[in-house]
Amino acid sequence: MVVALLVGAAALAHATWNVAVKRAGTSGAGFLWAGILVGAVVFAPFGIASLVAEGTDLWRWLPLAAVSGALQVVYFLTLQRGYRLADVSIVYPLARGSGPLLAVVLAVVLLGERPGWPVLVGAAVVIAGVVVIGLAGGVSRMRGNGTGIRYGLIVGVMIAVYTLWDGSAVTVGGMPPVGLYWGSIVFQLLLLAVPALRSGRQTLQTARQHWIAVLLFGILSPLAYILVLLAIQVAPISVIAPAREVSVVLVGLAGWLLFREPNPAQRLVGAGIVLAGIALLAL
Repeated sequence: MVVALLVGAAALAHATWNVAVKRAGTSGAGFLWAGILVGAVVFAPFGIASLVAEGTDLWRWLPLAAVSGALQVVYFLTLQRGYRLADVSIVYPLARGSGPLLAVVLAVVLLGERPGWPVLVGAAVVIAGVVVIGLAGGVSRMRGNGTGIRYGLIVGVMIAVYTLWDGSAVTVGGMPPVGLYWGSIVFQLLLLAVPALRSGRQTLQTARQHWIAVLLFGILSPLAYILVLLAIQVAPISVIAPAREVSVVLVGLAGWLLFREPNPAQRLVGAGIVLAGIALLAL
């Protein structure tokens, strides 16, 4: 029950900030940096308090948080570049489908997790549902779009790598999830400072014009991931990685209901497939 509540809350938070950013129609290093700055400030008291309360060895925490931040920055920049060079309808479903799949495989190979057949089948069903939702009305566009396929798979690899890194940091490494990811946010802030501040006027304008989206991204994005890391402390990565993709169902349904995106029938079918996979994971 606790895991279900954590994953469900994470999915709701993740879907909410994604819908807000889509409605605002903004992106770029300036927007990312402004949102990450909000997250670094808002979560600082909680992150520092968790590190102190757990008596965390800061010399062990520092490299884990630094690598986490670097992986997140590479993920963000690669995803945005993929969106610029290829169709979102190809990059997004491939990334969100291949990422959890690779995370399950790596958790089995590297962390020695041994999920039962219901978990493996459930993970496969969830990933299939995500792809069905993501490719709503766009299957034919896969042909001849090698760039989109490459970037979708690269982003999927990044999702798997940072999920495995952070998951092992809070399980094997014993890091507090809030403290670990707050440190990650700080490093993200530092790494993105140069491109964001290089065009400081545009960054400031973006923050002023889209301040609601900046706040929602800055607060809900870290919150969603921290909830996922808390769930990983209770359940294996091979279960949580695919289960968190229930957020794709919410985003897909929002795309239909709020933005009048086409192919609602395929989105509903995909949602049903994902929920069936989640039911198998619950076993």
